[in-house]
Amino acid sequence: MFVDEAKILVKAGDGGNGCVAFRREKFVPRGGPSGGDGGSGGSIYVEANPNDNTLLRYRYNREFKAERGRHGEGSNCTGHSGVDMVLQVPVGTLVLDEHGRTMADLARPGQRFLVAHGGRGGRGNQNFAKPWHQAPREHEEGFPGEERHIKFELKLLADVGLVGFPNAGKSTLISVISAARPKIANYPFTTLEPNLGVVNADGKEGASVGRSFVVADLPGLIEGAHLGHGLGIRFLRHVERTRLLVHLIDTSDANVDDPIAAYGVVAGELSSFSALLAEKPVIVVATKLDATTDRTRLDALRDFCAQHHLEFHAISAATGEGVHELVRSIADGLDKIPRAHDSALDLADDSAEDRQDASQQDSSHPTREAH
Repeated sequence: MFVDEAKILVKAGDGGNGCVAFRREKFVPRGGPSGGDGGSGGSIYVEANPNDNTLLRYRYNREFKAERGRHGEGSNCTGHSGVDMVLQVPVGTLVLDEHGRTMADLARPGQRFLVAHGGRGGRGNQNFAKPWHQAPREHEEGFPGEERHIKFELKLLADVGLVGFPNAGKSTLISVISAARPKIANYPFTTLEPNLGVVNADGKEGASVGRSFVVADLPGLIEGAHLGHGLGIRFLRHVERTRLLVHLIDTSDANVDDPIAAYGVVAGELSSFSALLAEKPVIVVATKLDATTDRTRLDALRDFCAQHHLEFHAISAATGEGVHELVRSIADGLDKIPRAHDSALDLADDSAEDRQDASQQDSSHPTREAH
Protein backbone atom coordinates (compact mmCIF):
# COMPACT_ATOMS: atom_id res chain seq x y z
CA MET A 1 0.00 0.00 0.00
CA PHE A 2 1.36 3.40 -1.01
CA VAL A 3 0.89 5.97 1.77
CA ASP A 4 2.34 9.44 1.18
CA GLU A 5 0.79 11.40 4.08
CA ALA A 6 0.71 10.85 7.82
CA LYS A 7 -0.17 12.88 10.91
CA ILE A 8 1.41 11.85 14.20
CA LEU A 9 1.97 13.06 17.76
CA VAL A 10 5.52 13.12 19.10
CA LYS A 11 6.38 13.53 22.79
CA ALA A 12 9.99 13.80 23.90
CA GLY A 13 10.94 12.31 27.25
CA ASP A 14 10.60 14.35 30.44
CA GLY A 15 13.65 15.04 32.53
CA GLY A 16 14.09 13.20 35.82
CA ASN A 17 13.64 14.97 39.17
CA GLY A 18 16.61 16.05 41.24
CA CYS A 19 17.17 14.17 44.50
CA VAL A 20 17.31 15.39 48.10
CA ALA A 21 19.81 13.27 50.08
CA PHE A 22 22.51 13.64 52.75
CA ARG A 23 25.57 11.57 53.51
CA ARG A 24 25.57 10.21 57.08
CA GLU A 25 28.10 7.36 56.92
CA LYS A 26 30.06 6.68 60.07
CA PHE A 27 33.52 7.00 58.55
CA VAL A 28 32.79 9.96 56.28
CA PRO A 29 34.19 12.94 58.17
CA ARG A 30 32.40 15.51 56.05
CA GLY A 31 28.82 14.63 55.23
CA GLY A 32 26.37 16.97 53.64
CA PRO A 33 23.98 17.16 50.70
CA SER A 34 24.48 14.40 48.13
CA GLY A 35 21.34 14.49 45.99
CA GLY A 36 22.12 13.74 42.33
CA ASP A 37 20.64 15.41 39.27
CA GLY A 38 17.87 13.87 37.22
CA GLY A 39 18.65 12.43 33.80
CA SER A 40 17.65 14.20 30.59
CA GLY A 41 14.69 12.91 28.62
CA GLY A 42 15.17 11.28 25.24
CA SER A 43 14.77 13.44 22.13
CA ILE A 44 12.94 12.45 18.94
CA TYR A 45 14.62 12.67 15.54
CA VAL A 46 13.30 12.11 12.03
CA GLU A 47 15.76 10.44 9.64
CA ALA A 48 15.61 9.84 5.89
CA ASN A 49 15.96 6.12 5.18
CA PRO A 50 16.72 5.13 1.55
CA ASN A 51 15.26 1.65 2.16
CA ASP A 52 11.75 3.01 2.80
CA ASN A 53 9.41 4.11 0.01
CA THR A 54 6.15 4.70 1.86
CA LEU A 55 4.80 6.13 5.13
CA LEU A 56 2.77 3.00 5.84
CA ARG A 57 4.33 2.48 9.28
CA TYR A 58 2.70 5.72 10.46
CA ARG A 59 -0.77 4.90 9.16
CA TYR A 60 -1.95 3.09 12.29
CA ASN A 61 0.67 3.96 14.91
CA ARG A 62 0.25 7.70 15.42
CA GLU A 63 1.76 8.40 18.86
CA PHE A 64 5.48 8.23 19.59
CA LYS A 65 6.94 8.92 23.02
CA ALA A 66 10.62 8.87 23.90
CA GLU A 67 11.97 7.46 27.16
CA ARG A 68 11.98 9.78 30.12
CA GLY A 69 15.05 10.41 32.29
CA ARG A 70 15.41 8.65 35.62
CA HIS A 71 15.36 10.56 38.87
CA GLY A 72 18.58 11.46 40.62
CA GLU A 73 19.81 9.31 43.53
CA GLY A 74 21.87 9.71 46.65
CA SER A 75 25.67 9.68 46.78
CA ASN A 76 25.68 12.30 44.00
CA CYS A 77 24.43 9.77 41.45
CA THR A 78 22.91 11.33 38.32
CA GLY A 79 19.86 9.61 36.89
CA HIS A 80 20.09 7.70 33.60
CA SER A 81 19.19 9.78 30.54
CA GLY A 82 16.38 8.60 28.30
CA VAL A 83 17.21 6.92 24.99
CA ASP A 84 16.63 9.02 21.90
CA MET A 85 13.99 7.85 19.40
CA VAL A 86 14.62 7.95 15.66
CA LEU A 87 11.64 7.88 13.27
CA GLN A 88 12.54 6.48 9.85
CA VAL A 89 10.90 8.09 6.82
CA PRO A 90 11.49 7.72 3.06
CA VAL A 91 13.94 10.02 1.34
CA GLY A 92 12.03 13.04 0.04
CA THR A 93 9.75 13.48 3.06
CA LEU A 94 8.67 16.92 4.25
CA VAL A 95 8.18 17.47 7.99
CA LEU A 96 5.42 20.02 8.69
CA ASP A 97 4.23 21.48 11.97
CA GLU A 98 0.58 21.61 13.02
CA HIS A 99 0.13 24.91 11.15
CA GLY A 100 1.43 23.49 7.87
CA ARG A 101 4.81 25.25 8.01
CA THR A 102 7.79 23.28 6.71
CA MET A 103 10.19 22.27 9.48
CA ALA A 104 12.55 20.10 7.44
CA ASP A 105 12.98 18.72 3.94
CA LEU A 106 14.68 15.33 4.20
CA ALA A 107 15.81 14.90 0.62
CA ARG A 108 19.13 13.14 1.26
CA PRO A 109 19.77 9.64 2.64
CA GLY A 110 20.75 9.75 6.29
CA GLN A 111 19.62 13.35 6.77
CA ARG A 112 18.32 13.81 10.31
CA PHE A 113 16.19 16.48 11.96
CA LEU A 114 15.46 17.10 15.64
CA VAL A 115 11.69 17.33 15.89
CA ALA A 116 11.19 17.22 19.70
CA HIS A 117 13.85 18.04 22.29
CA GLY A 118 13.99 16.02 25.50
CA GLY A 119 13.52 17.80 28.82
CA ARG A 120 16.51 18.59 31.01
CA GLY A 121 16.83 16.81 34.31
CA GLY A 122 16.26 18.73 37.53
CA ARG A 123 19.10 19.60 39.89
CA GLY A 124 19.62 17.75 43.15
CA ASN A 125 20.19 19.47 46.48
CA GLN A 126 23.98 19.18 46.11
CA ASN A 127 23.80 22.11 43.68
CA PHE A 128 22.25 24.40 46.27
CA ALA A 129 24.92 24.02 48.95
CA LYS A 130 26.51 27.32 49.98
CA PRO A 131 28.85 28.26 52.79
CA TRP A 132 25.91 29.94 54.47
CA HIS A 133 23.44 27.22 53.54
CA GLN A 134 25.15 23.88 54.17
CA ALA A 135 22.10 21.63 54.48
CA PRO A 136 19.84 22.60 51.57
CA ARG A 137 16.63 20.71 50.99
CA GLU A 138 15.83 22.43 47.72
CA HIS A 139 15.72 20.48 44.47
CA GLU A 140 14.35 20.87 40.96
CA GLU A 141 11.79 18.76 39.20
CA GLY A 142 12.57 17.57 35.71
CA PHE A 143 11.60 19.76 32.77
CA PRO A 144 8.97 18.40 30.38
CA GLY A 145 9.97 17.26 26.91
CA GLU A 146 8.59 18.94 23.83
CA GLU A 147 5.27 17.69 22.53
CA ARG A 148 3.78 18.55 19.16
CA HIS A 149 1.64 17.34 16.30
CA ILE A 150 3.54 16.98 13.03
CA LYS A 151 2.70 15.88 9.52
CA PHE A 152 4.76 13.91 7.03
CA GLU A 153 4.36 14.49 3.29
CA LEU A 154 6.28 12.28 0.90
CA LYS A 155 7.46 13.76 -2.39
CA LEU A 156 9.15 11.15 -4.56
CA LEU A 157 12.60 12.04 -5.83
CA ALA A 158 12.63 11.77 -9.61
CA ASP A 159 14.26 13.63 -12.47
CA VAL A 160 11.41 13.20 -14.96
CA GLY A 161 7.66 13.12 -14.44
CA LEU A 162 5.25 11.42 -16.86
CA VAL A 163 1.91 13.22 -17.04
CA GLY A 164 -1.13 12.99 -19.26
CA PHE A 165 -4.69 11.74 -19.60
CA PRO A 166 -5.60 8.28 -18.25
CA ASN A 167 -4.68 5.46 -20.62
CA ALA A 168 -2.22 7.65 -22.53
CA GLY A 169 0.53 5.02 -22.35
CA LYS A 170 2.56 6.26 -19.36
CA SER A 171 2.79 2.89 -17.61
CA THR A 172 3.65 1.12 -20.86
CA LEU A 173 6.45 3.57 -21.56
CA ILE A 174 8.04 3.29 -18.10
CA SER A 175 7.88 -0.51 -18.32
CA VAL A 176 9.76 -0.39 -21.65
CA ILE A 177 12.51 2.06 -20.71
CA SER A 178 13.12 0.80 -17.14
CA ALA A 179 12.79 -2.26 -14.94
CA ALA A 180 9.57 -0.96 -13.36
CA ARG A 181 6.57 -3.25 -13.84
CA PRO A 182 3.40 -1.25 -13.16
CA LYS A 183 -0.06 -2.60 -13.82
CA ILE A 184 -1.01 -2.17 -17.48
CA ALA A 185 -4.55 -2.59 -18.82
CA ASN A 186 -6.78 -1.17 -21.54
CA TYR A 187 -8.97 0.99 -19.33
CA PRO A 188 -8.58 4.37 -17.59
CA PHE A 189 -7.09 4.82 -14.13
CA THR A 190 -5.11 1.59 -14.24
CA THR A 191 -2.37 3.39 -12.31
CA LEU A 192 -3.60 4.18 -8.80
CA GLU A 193 -0.28 5.17 -7.26
CA PRO A 194 3.02 6.61 -8.55
CA ASN A 195 5.66 4.28 -9.93
CA LEU A 196 9.40 4.91 -10.16
CA GLY A 197 11.83 3.57 -12.73
CA VAL A 198 15.56 4.04 -13.33
CA VAL A 199 16.48 4.59 -16.97
CA ASN A 200 19.93 4.14 -18.49
CA ALA A 201 20.05 6.48 -21.45
CA ASP A 202 23.35 5.41 -23.03
CA GLY A 203 23.57 1.70 -22.34
CA LYS A 204 21.59 -1.46 -21.94
CA GLU A 205 19.30 -2.08 -19.02
CA GLY A 206 21.28 -2.80 -15.89
CA ALA A 207 24.51 -1.43 -17.31
CA SER A 208 26.76 0.45 -14.91
CA VAL A 209 27.94 3.03 -17.47
CA GLY A 210 26.19 5.90 -19.18
CA ARG A 211 23.79 8.57 -18.09
CA SER A 212 20.87 7.50 -15.97
CA PHE A 213 17.83 9.23 -14.54
CA VAL A 214 14.74 8.41 -12.49
CA VAL A 215 11.27 8.58 -14.03
CA ALA A 216 8.02 8.90 -12.08
CA ASP A 217 4.78 7.59 -13.61
CA LEU A 218 1.84 9.56 -12.21
CA PRO A 219 -1.84 8.52 -12.25
CA GLY A 220 -3.78 10.12 -15.10
CA LEU A 221 -5.29 13.59 -14.90
CA ILE A 222 -8.68 14.61 -16.23
CA GLU A 223 -10.43 17.94 -16.56
CA GLY A 224 -11.42 19.23 -13.13
CA ALA A 225 -8.75 17.21 -11.31
CA HIS A 226 -7.94 20.26 -9.15
CA LEU A 227 -11.56 20.10 -7.96
CA GLY A 228 -11.19 16.44 -6.97
CA HIS A 229 -12.48 14.80 -10.15
CA GLY A 230 -11.00 11.40 -10.95
CA LEU A 231 -8.06 10.75 -8.64
CA GLY A 232 -7.67 14.49 -8.18
CA ILE A 233 -4.27 16.12 -7.92
CA ARG A 234 -3.11 14.52 -4.66
CA PHE A 235 -0.26 12.78 -6.50
CA LEU A 236 1.03 15.87 -8.29
CA ARG A 237 3.28 16.72 -5.35
CA HIS A 238 5.47 13.84 -6.53
CA VAL A 239 6.49 15.74 -9.67
CA GLU A 240 7.24 19.03 -7.89
CA ARG A 241 10.86 17.95 -7.44
CA THR A 242 11.31 16.83 -11.05
CA ARG A 243 13.39 18.86 -13.47
CA LEU A 244 11.54 17.87 -16.62
CA LEU A 245 7.98 16.87 -17.53
CA VAL A 246 7.11 14.46 -20.33
CA HIS A 247 3.53 14.99 -21.47
CA LEU A 248 2.10 11.91 -23.16
CA ILE A 249 -0.85 12.31 -25.54
CA ASP A 250 -2.75 9.45 -27.20
CA THR A 251 -3.13 10.14 -30.94
CA SER A 252 -4.34 6.67 -31.94
CA ASP A 253 -7.44 6.11 -34.03
CA ALA A 254 -9.29 4.67 -31.03
CA ASN A 255 -8.98 7.90 -29.06
CA VAL A 256 -11.66 10.48 -29.87
CA ASP A 257 -10.14 13.32 -27.82
CA ASP A 258 -8.50 16.21 -29.62
CA PRO A 259 -4.74 16.00 -28.82
CA ILE A 260 -4.29 19.78 -28.66
CA ALA A 261 -7.26 20.15 -26.32
CA ALA A 262 -5.91 17.30 -24.18
CA TYR A 263 -2.60 19.10 -23.85
CA GLY A 264 -4.39 22.28 -22.76
CA VAL A 265 -6.46 20.47 -20.13
CA VAL A 266 -3.48 18.78 -18.46
CA ALA A 267 -1.40 21.97 -18.65
CA GLY A 268 -4.25 23.84 -16.96
CA GLU A 269 -4.48 21.28 -14.17
CA LEU A 270 -0.73 21.52 -13.56
CA SER A 271 -0.85 25.30 -13.32
CA SER A 272 -3.90 25.11 -11.01
CA PHE A 273 -1.91 22.94 -8.65
CA SER A 274 1.35 24.89 -8.66
CA ALA A 275 2.83 27.73 -10.67
CA LEU A 276 6.17 25.95 -10.32
CA LEU A 277 4.91 22.99 -12.32
CA ALA A 278 3.64 25.26 -15.08
CA GLU A 279 7.15 26.67 -15.52
CA LYS A 280 8.97 23.34 -15.84
CA PRO A 281 10.39 22.32 -19.24
CA VAL A 282 8.05 20.01 -21.15
CA ILE A 283 8.56 17.39 -23.85
CA VAL A 284 5.36 16.50 -25.70
CA VAL A 285 5.12 12.87 -26.81
CA ALA A 286 2.49 11.41 -29.11
CA THR A 287 1.95 7.76 -28.17
CA LYS A 288 0.55 4.60 -29.78
CA LEU A 289 2.04 5.40 -33.16
CA ASP A 290 1.50 1.78 -34.23
CA ALA A 291 -2.27 2.25 -33.84
CA THR A 292 -2.36 5.59 -35.67
CA THR A 293 -3.33 5.21 -39.32
CA ASP A 294 -4.84 8.68 -39.71
CA ARG A 295 -1.94 11.09 -39.16
CA THR A 296 -4.06 14.25 -39.39
CA ARG A 297 -4.30 14.85 -35.64
CA LEU A 298 -0.68 13.78 -35.18
CA ASP A 299 0.50 16.37 -37.69
CA ALA A 300 -1.71 19.02 -36.10
CA LEU A 301 -0.14 18.32 -32.70
CA ARG A 302 3.34 18.48 -34.21
CA ASP A 303 2.55 21.88 -35.79
CA PHE A 304 1.10 23.11 -32.48
CA CYS A 305 4.30 22.19 -30.64
CA ALA A 306 6.43 23.87 -33.28
CA GLN A 307 4.43 27.10 -32.95
CA HIS A 308 4.82 27.09 -29.16
CA HIS A 309 8.48 26.01 -29.21
CA LEU A 310 7.78 22.68 -27.50
CA GLU A 311 9.97 19.67 -28.18
CA PHE A 312 7.93 16.94 -29.86
CA HIS A 313 8.36 13.18 -30.27
CA ALA A 314 6.13 10.45 -31.69
CA ILE A 315 6.64 6.94 -30.32
CA SER A 316 5.18 3.47 -30.10
CA ALA A 317 6.06 1.76 -26.84
CA ALA A 318 4.64 -1.50 -28.19
CA THR A 319 7.02 -1.65 -31.18
CA GLY A 320 9.83 0.51 -29.78
CA GLU A 321 9.60 3.07 -32.58
CA GLY A 322 11.03 6.39 -31.46
CA VAL A 323 11.57 5.26 -27.84
CA HIS A 324 15.36 5.27 -27.93
CA GLU A 325 15.42 8.72 -29.49
CA LEU A 326 13.04 9.97 -26.79
CA VAL A 327 15.20 8.59 -23.97
CA ARG A 328 18.32 10.19 -25.43
CA SER A 329 16.46 13.49 -25.83
CA ILE A 330 15.32 13.37 -22.20
CA ALA A 331 18.88 12.76 -21.03
CA ASP A 332 20.15 15.63 -23.19
CA GLY A 333 17.47 17.89 -21.76
CA LEU A 334 18.39 16.97 -18.17
CA ASP A 335 22.03 17.78 -18.89
CA LYS A 336 20.98 21.36 -19.66
CA ILE A 337 18.87 21.77 -16.50
CA PRO A 338 20.84 22.45 -13.30
CA ARG A 339 19.97 20.68 -10.11
CA ALA A 340 18.74 23.86 -8.45
CA HIS A 341 17.25 21.87 -5.58
CA ASP A 342 20.69 21.05 -4.17
CA SER A 343 21.33 24.66 -3.13
CA ALA A 344 17.88 24.83 -1.61
CA LEU A 345 18.70 21.72 0.40
CA ASP A 346 21.90 23.32 1.70
CA LEU A 347 19.92 26.35 2.86
CA ALA A 348 17.32 24.08 4.45
CA ASP A 349 20.09 22.17 6.27
CA ASP A 350 21.58 25.40 7.61
CA SER A 351 18.23 26.69 8.84
CA ALA A 352 17.43 23.30 10.39
CA GLU A 353 20.76 23.32 12.25
CA ASP A 354 20.07 26.86 13.49
CA ARG A 355 16.66 25.75 14.81
CA GLN A 356 18.20 22.77 16.55
CA ASP A 357 20.95 24.88 18.16
CA ALA A 358 18.41 27.44 19.35
CA SER A 359 16.20 24.69 20.75
CA GLN A 360 19.11 23.12 22.60
CA GLN A 361 20.20 26.46 24.04
CA ASP A 362 16.71 27.27 25.23
CA SER A 363 16.29 23.92 26.96
CA SER A 364 19.82 23.80 28.41
CA HIS A 365 19.39 27.09 30.31
CA PRO A 366 15.90 26.94 31.79
CA THR A 367 14.91 28.76 34.91
CA ARG A 368 12.64 27.21 37.48
CA GLU A 369 12.05 27.91 41.07
CA ALA A 370 13.53 25.22 43.32
CA HIS A 371 11.37 23.33 45.77
